[in-house]
Amino acid sequence: MSFQFSLDTVLQVRGILEEQEERMLQKILQEIAQTREALAQIEAGIAESDAALCNGFFKPVIGHKIHAAYGEMQELKQNRQEHQEKIRNLEQLRDRQLIVYAKARQNREVLADICEEKRKVYESDMAHVEQKVMDDVFISRRIRS
Repeated sequence: MSFQFSLDTVLQVRGILEEQEERMLQKILQEIAQTREALAQIEAGIAESDAALCNGFFKPVIGHKIHAAYGEMQELKQNRQEHQEKIRNLEQLRDRQLIVYAKARQNREVLADICEEKRKVYESDMAHVEQKVMDDVFISRRIRS
């Protein structure tokens, strides 16, 4: 007779739920990393545009080029602000998802601990049964001899 845990299906479902929550958390973390990378590129673009404007400050330039450069700078700054806001929102989402994941993990671990306890009790009981059988065999052999 092998060990069977009556809540094995529930344990499997909780494991699947934990994996789903972990995948969701990984997805959020990946999106944060991508957004931070895009933000770094925008920052580099702003620095590059600013340097270009500063280098050409005293050079004679056509007005529409200056206007275009300032327009580009404003667009980059707007993109930076949007990405910073996106990162803040994603970090809040990450924090909420961490709580959900931790709860799913805890639920699975509680059930896994119960399963392990029941397995230990079962193995202990089986060891006692096996020892009793061995004792009975020994006693019956002793009585015969």
